[in-house]
Amino acid sequence: MSARTEVAQQRKTSPTAAAGADFLDTRVGASKMVKEFARKIFPDHWSFLLGEIALFSFVVLILSGIFLTMFFVPSMTEVHYPEDALPVTMQGLEMSEAFASTVYMSYHVPGGLLMRQIHHWAALMFVGAMTVHMMRVFFTGAFRRPRELNWLVGFTLLILGLAAGFSGYSLPDDVLSGNGLRIADGVLRAIPLIGSYGSYMLFGGEFPGTDIIPRLFTVHILLVPGLILALIAVHLFLIVWHKHTQFPGPGRTDRNVVGYPLFPVYTAKAGGFFFIVFGVLAVMGATMSINNVWNYGPYDPSIVGAGAQPDWYMLFLEGALRLMPGQTEYVIAGYTLSLNILVPGVVIPGILFTLLALFPFIEGFATKDTGEHHVLDRPRNAPVRTASGVAILTVFFVLVAAGSNDLIATHFHLSLNAITWAFRVLFFLLPVVTFIVTKRICLSLQRKDRELVLHGHETGRVVRFASGEYIEVHRPLDEHERWVLVAHGPRRPLEIAAEEDAAGVRRPGHRRDRLRQALSRFFYEDRVEPVTPSELAAAHVHDEHDEVEASPARETIGTQSH
Repeated sequence: MSARTEVAQQRKTSPTAAAGADFLDTRVGASKMVKEFARKIFPDHWSFLLGEIALFSFVVLILSGIFLTMFFVPSMTEVHYPEDALPVTMQGLEMSEAFASTVYMSYHVPGGLLMRQIHHWAALMFVGAMTVHMMRVFFTGAFRRPRELNWLVGFTLLILGLAAGFSGYSLPDDVLSGNGLRIADGVLRAIPLIGSYGSYMLFGGEFPGTDIIPRLFTVHILLVPGLILALIAVHLFLIVWHKHTQFPGPGRTDRNVVGYPLFPVYTAKAGGFFFIVFGVLAVMGATMSINNVWNYGPYDPSIVGAGAQPDWYMLFLEGALRLMPGQTEYVIAGYTLSLNILVPGVVIPGILFTLLALFPFIEGFATKDTGEHHVLDRPRNAPVRTASGVAILTVFFVLVAAGSNDLIATHFHLSLNAITWAFRVLFFLLPVVTFIVTKRICLSLQRKDRELVLHGHETGRVVRFASGEYIEVHRPLDEHERWVLVAHGPRRPLEIAAEEDAAGVRRPGHRRDRLRQALSRFFYEDRVEPVTPSELAAAHVHDEHDEVEASPARETIGTQSH
């Protein structure tokens, strides 16, 4: 084809494209949206990929879930597995249609087992990426004003992710998922007054009933994914509206964003990263076996598999139930209060998740900070926040480990009772220890940063002045290092007015202010003051004076490696 012909075709099609663009622009303001998004700047840091991993894992969940929905039968009707179908161990067994369709899909639908395992691994990756992403947001203070609402949106997404995982895990109606539902039924029944009614409503009668699988199927493929999609849209909108946070560095302030535009840089990077995430999940699904339900068999209330474990994100609940002593039931006014289930199944998770959700507001109340924050904190510069996050994570880690106490006992030939008691002690002791240690480490790192700013890096070179004085030569920090270390401001406990004014009248709101002051002291009483400009200038003058004195007769005495 000649160049003239190509130009003629371009001229022929251009009016149609222009008309289409004009149609979209006049109806929905496409040009304004494209202009706004094309000029949107996003900072560049590897930790920002954690949220993208969660998003792309959810996309893989949707795609693989559509495939599985075409073959899964959400029914608890009793059938017999075909005599001529694989696996041989299942032939002729009585089971629900849900379990039969899951096994048949795994063995006889082309790509069925691969899709099941990709879907399961994507679910684990989705919750894991959300968890680590929220940890990054928490420890860097990205939840501060104006992003408190977005923190709650992300927290709700995490809870919905747990609900999606649990409802999907329960659908095959095998022994493991059936036992998980039995535990959930027990936790629900332990709630005073409404527990038994809630169980009857959920299961349609006595456990297990015949309605729970169809209801979970509706929740898993319709209700929870719809809510997740809606909240993801809100989450991304708020990110664009508030502009993205950025780590401290030269030129980065709360009034700007240093990075690259959305088009074409980040669209290309995100597109490539999606295929990387999808490829990793596909490799995991093809090579790493997970949730082989035919090894467990259809659900039977009389069977409990030894060493049974739920997915990792529900293991903390299993651990809490295992640690709680069993002799803690009381009858009050005719109602049985099962503290052995209520405390570990409802109270402890409720306290932990409530602290996590409300922490931005607790910290904001303590600081009385009304300014906007777009530059992230270094975790060491917020020692109490960092220590609190580590303490909360420690509780979860102890509970997760306690959920595997039987496996620990069998693999390491230890006493199960001794392990359980050790975890009970660690549940109360280890968070306190990790809080104190983490806080002291953060304060020590702040002191180290202060010394670096004032004196620079140690070089290991010792020189002698003409006067006979010995000093170690320090290498000054470059502009980027110094900016990162001095970018944060001082944080001090709040000072409040006196309880009574000059006329002896009690000031309203004093009790609230005292609470705020006590909380502020908890956060900021132990602190390391950042380097002030006057201190930095004085340190530079002193260093220059030392260099001038040492230059006439400098002699290297020795070196030491670091």
